[in-house]
Amino acid sequence: MFDLAVGGLFLVLSTPVLILVALLVRLTSPGPVLFRQTRIGEHGRTFQMYKFRTMQAECSDRPHREYVVKLLTNPDTREVVREGLYKLANDSRLTRIGGVLRRTSLDELPQLINVLRGEMSLVGPRPMLPWEVEMLGPIHRRRLEVPAGITGLWQVSGRNRLTMTQALDLDVEYVRRASLALDLWILIRTAFVLLVPRGDAR
Repeated sequence: MFDLAVGGLFLVLSTPVLILVALLVRLTSPGPVLFRQTRIGEHGRTFQMYKFRTMQAECSDRPHREYVVKLLTNPDTREVVREGLYKLANDSRLTRIGGVLRRTSLDELPQLINVLRGEMSLVGPRPMLPWEVEMLGPIHRRRLEVPAGITGLWQVSGRNRLTMTQALDLDVEYVRRASLALDLWILIRTAFVLLVPRGDAR
């Protein structure tokens, strides 16, 4: 009920921004406005996640896959990047507006649709790709016990200063501590994180 009420309110309030961003994506690069991708949600269920397209249409996912495989196979490596863990720096596939959308997280706004469809929650572990989930160990697979979220404990706890192990441990910690009070704190903290430079986030 909380997701439906708050997610619906956010979607209505953000409608002008959604329209503006959709126009910018359409006018600055050829291709669809929305990017759809199969992700893994609660209990391993698959769903189509929505984002504003930030990359050139039909580009290869090889650079991202190689980067994430490196992180997951060397989970204790500390790699500080401005865009955050899971985000490639200086990605040549980004469109002119794509970098701005990513830094401001505006590309994630269409996921409010996933929330209203019951496929995601406002707060929870970020949904992974199927091949990423296959690389997780038993402990970190616990992140699948709750709905995937638009934001989460990892994202408000220094997301660009964490090792992959630390980030996944925070997802598991969220599963253990999940409550409405924690969700409210994470949402408030998310608003704060978005208003300060990524490098300063804790």
